[in-house]
Amino acid sequence: MKLRKGDSVVIIAGKHKGQTGTIRETVPTVNGVIIEGVNTAKKHQKQGGKNKPAGVFEITHPINVSNVAIAHPSKKGKPARVGYKTDAKGNKVRVYKQANNKEIK
Repeated sequence: MKLRKGDSVVIIAGKHKGQTGTIRETVPTVNGVIIEGVNTAKKHQKQGGKNKPAGVFEITHPINVSNVAIAHPSKKGKPARVGYKTDAKGNKVRVYKQANNKEIK
């Protein structure tokens, strides 16, 4: 998975297409990412002892990585692809493929 926690992303497919957000968490087991404020649902929960209060809570579901692209900062948030290359010191760094291999910070 080439996306990481904290990356700004654009949703490119699905019912949330066009929305942007920041990755809060990656879920490699289902090949998905959880994006802040996107793909939320309400969950009704019964009380289950002292540690599990009752109420209606908003939870965020993961979105498949194939429906998400990293937002390119110099292209005003347009979707971009990510690749890897090694720098002069031999370290592996992520780069934008469309912007002449500009490094991702």
